Amino acid sequence: MKPILRYLLSGVAVLGVSITPALADSYPVKPVEIIVGYSAGGGTDVMARTVGTYLEKALAGDEGVVVKNMPGAGGQIGFTAVAKAKPDGYTLGTFNLPAALALTIDRKADYTAGSFTYLANFVKDPNTIVVSRESGIKSLKDLLDQAAKTPESVTMGLSSLGGNDHFAAILMEKAAHVDFSFVPFKGAANARTAIMGGHVTAGTMTLGQTIGYADNLRVLAVLDDERSPFAPDVPTARELGYDVEMGSYRGIVAPAGLPEKIRDKLIAALRAVNDDPDFQKTSAKQGSPISFIAGDDFAALAKRQIAVAKDIWESSPWK
Repeated sequence: MKPILRYLLSGVAVLGVSITPALADSYPVKPVEIIVGYSAGGGTDVMARTVGTYLEKALAGDEGVVVKNMPGAGGQIGFTAVAKAKPDGYTLGTFNLPAALALTIDRKADYTAGSFTYLANFVKDPNTIVVSRESGIKSLKDLLDQAAKTPESVTMGLSSLGGNDHFAAILMEKAAHVDFSFVPFKGAANARTAIMGGHVTAGTMTLGQTIGYADNLRVLAVLDDERSPFAPDVPTARELGYDVEMGSYRGIVAPAGLPEKIRDKLIAALRAVNDDPDFQKTSAKQGSPISFIAGDDFAALAKRQIAVAKDIWESSPWK
């Protein structure tokens, strides 16, 4: 019996090797799920649902793309679910930088930067420095002059600690050699309300979170390498003499170990999504600044983002 058993097991192993490429060639044969680590209706959720709609078409199959929200712990629950999923191409997830990897610095996390296959980033929503329209502060210079004159007198509203808003404020603080007093809130909406109401001097939030609030918010600077088409009249911090760049990246990843053929097929399909004129128009209407970065370049971006987060943690730990 033992020789026969060895023969049968050998045959199964050989069969497994021959079937895997065939399965990759026929991918997908069932619905693809995109896990979102945040509640429905937010910027990441909107991006996932928009990409998912066009991804169905780009994969050129009859199988659908389903979005599943798994909010909690600042996105950590969703990121962990993707990292632990079977790497077969049927479980994808949204991935936010620097947030997803910053979570691995200040707490115990069941994933690392190496737990994912990086497919494509779609959105780069740059941070801004904002004040209330009712504020007497008319420019970034006004704000920084006040901070320099009276250290820590400028209260800076943040959506939370340990995310891109917090990092943007720290980088601005260091570049200008001033000290802010940070005031974290439970989410961007609460921070925005406090800023508009004048309960804090200023705040940092992504540009997308300021759209639709022009009557209530004054954007002093965009923290990006060039002006945004969504706010062409607002200067960048770099234009104003401060080399500060920070924002929220939103993309799509899969678990580590994704077969190369499936990886390549997904990247090609996501590239086709980005190249679709209708997708570009839809994203523009949503106020989502597109910055398509695929494959190895996306993985390199993740490495750079966690390096920035680690540097900030070493000098300004937030817990």
